[in-house]
Amino acid sequence: MINTKYFSLILIFTLFISCSTNEEKYKVKLITVDPGHFHAALIQKTSYEDIDNIIDVYAPDGPEVRDFLDKIKGYNSRAVDPTNWTINTHLSDDFLDKMVADKLGNVIVVSGKNSKKIDYVWAAVKAGLNVYADKPLVVNQEGFEKLKEVIKIAKEKNLLVYDIMTERYEVTTSIQKELSMQTDVFGTLVDGSLLAPAISKESIHHLSKNVSGKLLVRPAWFLDTNQQGDGIVDVTTHLVDLVQWEAFPEQIIDQSEIEIISSKRWTTSLSIDQFKKITALETYPKYLQKDVTSDTLSIFCNGEINYTIRGKHARVSVIWKNEAPEGTGDTHHSIMRGTKSELIIKQGEEENYKPTLYVHSKGGNNFGSNLQKVVASLQELFPGITAKNISDSQWKIIIPNVLKIGHEAHFGQVTTKFLEYLKNRKLPEWEVPNMMTKYYTTTQAYEKALEK
Repeated sequence: MINTKYFSLILIFTLFISCSTNEEKYKVKLITVDPGHFHAALIQKTSYEDIDNIIDVYAPDGPEVRDFLDKIKGYNSRAVDPTNWTINTHLSDDFLDKMVADKLGNVIVVSGKNSKKIDYVWAAVKAGLNVYADKPLVVNQEGFEKLKEVIKIAKEKNLLVYDIMTERYEVTTSIQKELSMQTDVFGTLVDGSLLAPAISKESIHHLSKNVSGKLLVRPAWFLDTNQQGDGIVDVTTHLVDLVQWEAFPEQIIDQSEIEIISSKRWTTSLSIDQFKKITALETYPKYLQKDVTSDTLSIFCNGEINYTIRGKHARVSVIWKNEAPEGTGDTHHSIMRGTKSELIIKQGEEENYKPTLYVHSKGGNNFGSNLQKVVASLQELFPGITAKNISDSQWKIIIPNVLKIGHEAHFGQVTTKFLEYLKNRKLPEWEVPNMMTKYYTTTQAYEKALEK
């Protein structure tokens, strides 16, 4: 005869173990590989319930990994909302081979030299690891071909390969997207033209900047396009992503639906003194000498792409300057042209260098009241936003400061979303195809720019 009390205890214990095992299954253990870019640290500026606080770092010894460790130490020791990361370092020249052999986690974090990322991603996926990578995954056609194989292997092994698209979480961009989906206000996206694209994105960045309250010291290789890639395949990754994400939300964009019309690249020049401030180095390293003339360094970090996507004209451009004027920073400008209105993001002097969203009406009855109704309907997504009429045909979207969390905080938002996908072992159907179309666009544009 079965002892029911004893049986019940066994059942409870079994269920407890089963639940614990299930929870452990979704516990994420990060492996950070060669963290040469400060974005690697920003991922850990936030604590996450689903991520183990022990992080294994594999990298060559040097100033870049030490800077990463210093930033993590700073997050752990800050007075407000400190993190609790424990970092185990594995520093050696053969760090990648050791990472694969040890396999101490289930997700690899990649943020460093763009030219090497695809090889790190390749090694990780072959070893059965998920990938969480800073953009761009590839910077040329050769890398794009490797990425095709990586995605194929990842699908076979049921692994996630996800690049960090922080700009989707910038609040003015998010609201711009939502308004573009409201036919009563926006209408539909026009076809546009080369001179007046249906959708355009321009991003201005600065080589000298503050990160986490301190002057950023960039590694010298960041200024070498052989290692970092041209600007046209780097920051434009974000802009091309936003074009797809906003113009055709949650739709799969095939590579055949992209036509590159024109593209170009140009340089930004630095004096030796500017170089010293940015890198903390006294002289140009040998690999940069190819770009030095009369003690001036010229970097192909600027780029522009004009293309069509499903017949809609788009333009993306990235510009790098040395240093922003006092009180300013990186800026963003964007236009979406609809049949009823234009949605414009400005970030100039008039906006106090803060991203600001305007709605410009093309006329029509009841536009103002329709806009107010639409803004009211978006309160659940963006609590407290309002539309302020500033002229006969123009409104400014007023966004509460609580929604303006800043670029660094966006890494926490993206990571939280990635953890959700990882737990479900599935990305949205459009994510991977559109990622591939995005890198097809940037690498094809780069090839076209080189023809000139």
